[in-house]
Amino acid sequence: MSNIENLREGSQERELLGHPIGLSILFLTEMWERFSYYGMRAILILFLTKYYLFSTGKASMIYGAYVGLVYMLPIIGGYIADRYLGPRKAVTYGGILLVLGHLALAIEGPPAYMDGEMVARDEVYQSLFFFSLALIITGVGFLKANISTIVGSLYGPRDPRRDGGFTIFYMGINVGSVTSIAAVGYVGETYGWNYGFGMAGIGMLLGLVVFLWGQKFLDGRAEPPNPSELKEEAFAFINKEHAIYLLGFAMVIVSWMLIQYQEVVGQVLGLSGILMVGVLLAYGYMKCTPVERDRLYVATFLIVVQSIFWAMFELQGGSLTLLADQQFDLTFLGVTFLASQVQFFNPLFIVVFAPILAWFWVFLNRKGLEPSTPNKFGISLAMMGLGFLIFSYGLGLDVGSNKNMLWMVFIYFTMTIAELCLSPVGLSMVTKLSVPRIVGMVMGTFFLFIAMGSYVAGVIGSLSGTGGHENKGSDMIDVAVTMDLFNFIGVISLGAGIFIFIVSPILKKRMHGIH
Repeated sequence: MSNIENLREGSQERELLGHPIGLSILFLTEMWERFSYYGMRAILILFLTKYYLFSTGKASMIYGAYVGLVYMLPIIGGYIADRYLGPRKAVTYGGILLVLGHLALAIEGPPAYMDGEMVARDEVYQSLFFFSLALIITGVGFLKANISTIVGSLYGPRDPRRDGGFTIFYMGINVGSVTSIAAVGYVGETYGWNYGFGMAGIGMLLGLVVFLWGQKFLDGRAEPPNPSELKEEAFAFINKEHAIYLLGFAMVIVSWMLIQYQEVVGQVLGLSGILMVGVLLAYGYMKCTPVERDRLYVATFLIVVQSIFWAMFELQGGSLTLLADQQFDLTFLGVTFLASQVQFFNPLFIVVFAPILAWFWVFLNRKGLEPSTPNKFGISLAMMGLGFLIFSYGLGLDVGSNKNMLWMVFIYFTMTIAELCLSPVGLSMVTKLSVPRIVGMVMGTFFLFIAMGSYVAGVIGSLSGTGGHENKGSDMIDVAVTMDLFNFIGVISLGAGIFIFIVSPILKKRMHGIH
């Protein structure tokens, strides 16, 4: 057996363009799923402030709670797939819930007026809006962690193409988001929010169709661990598989209640994060060999520290969008953008730079110079911190509401390069360092700490308003306060990056040859 064949042992044999053929189906599925998600996210904060007339603080907390729950539920979906459904069935069920949720958002409802002034929205339609978010939250819970797990299953444990494969998969995410932000943002702000949300729902439907059609190209790598167990009776003549689907609907109801009480979401995320770290540490101590334990503990450390990155990254859907809407001249290189379309720069830069960085990692690997996974995390956090410190300085240079769009392009570029050093690498890290029998749970924990960071982004955004009252539509971003907040989080992120560089040799040693 040649050296290349030895390294690729355990990988899917059928290939397309040098990678397992199943990657192409997962690329297209995730592309359309992210089309729906990022298209909807592009207009969400503006919908909350301009349609429901929530204050900056309230809208930011709703946004943070929503994104937090979106990334929290995969820990349950990951466990269910590991133990019962298998990734394929879990992704299919999640896709169905997502289609229903995105299309339900298109049901907008009539406005209510008082003395000729719009002051509120019908409570029934507002309740439907939160229920639509709950469907999306639960759908992502079943889909997100498990589709990433399928990507990992296509590669053997020592296949050097793994990081590049995840980066290509990550580029698929952003091909979907770059088109959706431009299209859904334009349609939503120009023709009506319901048309924008409806367009996002159609994108998710296409993603589900692609996945159902392409399952034959996965070569059985996403099936239930014990198919016969799913047919066993759970209760009242209902088998276990159908009972799981009923549990999924119960998760929708719980999510619907939680999203309306944002502070409770923060408490649940905090307690869940502490619990899951404890579970992983205990599992490593009691169930793992010394090598498995070391790798699992390194993965747990990196999973926790990444929450700092996401607390800053998710500001783009909240505070940065509101800043673009209220404080910036949105003309760049002769093109005038809508506020919702400014987020377009993040996926655009990823589409451009992801293949370059994927090639760069392989090039450095051949030279023996590729940074270890911990060092890539350190690079990401240090870069993110410096980016926000410089962006905050730029906010102070321009006076008034016509700030130079170049500063907004700069922060999105910085965030993108930092993201490419952490997010696809982090997905790959989980599949490499976690114990195979709990990889879905570890992947779910990875998304749980993204959830914690995302919720914190909402909290940060809630502190940046001028104090306008809910349903009055008078609240604005306080630039001075926002600059102080950005300076604070920038220093924290930079310090975390430096700390990871310092402890990186210890972490690398405990990865036992998997870098």
